[in-house]
Amino acid sequence: MIVQRVVLNSRPGKNGNPVAENFRVEEVNLPENINEGQVQVRTLYLSVDPYMRCRMNEDTGSDYITPWQLSQVVDGGGVGIIEESRHTNFTKGDFVSSFYWPWQTKVILDGSILEKVDPQLVDGHLSYFLGAIGMPGLTSLIGIQEKGHVTAGSNQTMVVSGAAGACGSLAGQMNQNSHIILCGQISQYNKDVPYPPPLPPAIEAIQKERNITRERFLVLNYKDKFESGILQLSQWFKEGKLKIKETVINGLENMGAAFQSMMTGGNIGKQIVCISKETSL
Repeated sequence: MIVQRVVLNSRPGKNGNPVAENFRVEEVNLPENINEGQVQVRTLYLSVDPYMRCRMNEDTGSDYITPWQLSQVVDGGGVGIIEESRHTNFTKGDFVSSFYWPWQTKVILDGSILEKVDPQLVDGHLSYFLGAIGMPGLTSLIGIQEKGHVTAGSNQTMVVSGAAGACGSLAGQMNQNSHIILCGQISQYNKDVPYPPPLPPAIEAIQKERNITRERFLVLNYKDKFESGILQLSQWFKEGKLKIKETVINGLENMGAAFQSMMTGGNIGKQIVCISKETSL
């Protein structure tokens, strides 16, 4: 079977701006048979995210994400439907998601990297598992709960510096005793600077004078809260308390364009690429 995939065509350089041409679409043969423990899936939706900019470099600068390799298939968050299974936990017709989904129309995966997802949690909007009812939603929810120091009824003000993106659109000035949560800084991702970037001396002086805390947050350190977090986000969505925004582009061939657009602020809410709209077999 001939399928399409997206590979890394070139690197923009640590101080360069990524463009659609950094990616290339090509056709490959998908093996006819799958091994024990594997499944064949059809891709429905793929995610493009700011952290992926680091994966375009030879060195990601992080110990928890690996670089993409030139001329090799790119991967990230994805949702799809199982067409064939030789894994005990999955059957034909199951909807599944993974943080390591190849940018490919159909693919054979080890079942160990997949999680079954329930369409009822998102009222059938499967792409929400890549956004508000997925990792970005968890990042917003857990980040505020664990690092926000938010107290009910205390008349606090919360400022979100990137409020139009996947996380900021869900998360809700430098006053006395403020708390700054560092979780992604897309404006710095095209620069070869340390993370978090050092503060200018004048800003650092204000931070110390006003007792402002500044600490990093990584949602992957809170995996024990993922299950309850997803259920909470789903409940708020169903109750109409969580307003979800998406920017959707169609077609695997537009993955590079979607990535470039996302990195230049072209999206409101989560940037999604729809690969296949068919959700039945």
